[in-house]
Amino acid sequence: MISKHSHEQSDRGEGVEVVQNEPFEDPHHGNGQFTEKRVYLNSKLPSWARAVVPKIFYVTEKAWNYYPYTITEYTCSFLPKFSIHIETKYEDNKGSND
Repeated sequence: MISKHSHEQSDRGEGVEVVQNEPFEDPHHGNGQFTEKRVYLNSKLPSWARAVVPKIFYVTEKAWNYYPYTITEYTCSFLPKFSIHIETKYEDNKGSND
C-alpha cells in the first residue's frame, strides 16, 4: 500500500525516487546495501515557503546498511551545506546497554 502511494506521488513529480540501490562492500563493516533516494517535497510546503524555495526542492537520503550497523545521511537541495548524519547499531538487548 505504501509502495503504491509512493509510486502514484512520484508520477506527478512528487514522492520518492530511488536513484541508486546496489550492493556495497566496506573494508570495516563488510558487505551491505547502499541506497540513495530523493524525496520531493515542494507541494508539501506551506505557501509562504514555496515563495522562497526553488520549484525543484528535494531531500536526498543516502543509506549504507550493514546490518546490524547502518549509516544514514540526509542533505537538502535548497541548503547544500546542511546535512544530518546518523549512525545506528542495532543490539539484541531489550533496551539495556549494561
